[in-house]
Amino acid sequence: MTEERHEKDEGDERAVRSYRYVGPPELLRAAVRPGQGGGGRRIGSPADFDAWAGERTDAELAESFTFVVGVDGVLRLAPRRSEHVACADGGPVRGAGEIAFAREAGRWTVDEVSNQSTGYCPDVSSWHAVAEALDRAGLGRPNGFTYEVVFRRCPRCRERAIVREGDFVCVFCGMDLPETWNVDPDGVSPSGG
Repeated sequence: MTEERHEKDEGDERAVRSYRYVGPPELLRAAVRPGQGGGGRRIGSPADFDAWAGERTDAELAESFTFVVGVDGVLRLAPRRSEHVACADGGPVRGAGEIAFAREAGRWTVDEVSNQSTGYCPDVSSWHAVAEALDRAGLGRPNGFTYEVVFRRCPRCRERAIVREGDFVCVFCGMDLPETWNVDPDGVSPSGG
């Protein structure tokens, strides 16, 4: 993964959206314990990432991790089985998903990255916030999610749905799903980015 890949990022959407937690309230209460820490590890620089990676075993580094990008634009990492809302300390995020790393030519790079988070259901456009956080952390990266998840909320039954193979139909009630992201339109807060 070279610097050239950074110049080829698809789209130029620079307004950054924030995403509130939209998952089960009982999970929020169980996963987030204010004042007790336990949130994801902040990775705001290459030195932060190197320190974090140095504390992991080779077996751990071979697995994927849970990540969020906070509203401050900083990457946070937690073990894969962690809830995204716990990684974010219950707060809103600019991006969330799963991520895996690899060493390439002596440098850490992102091997795989997705927006797979059913707690926040971020739109694929959250890539820009994720890319900026990865750049800040000094990580080589692809020019987009290696696996994109398209989330929608059904207008009829209000369930959170994943669009599979371009089929915009709710699997719960059969209603057509909107073409544009609508999981939490009242929680969206565009900001400069």
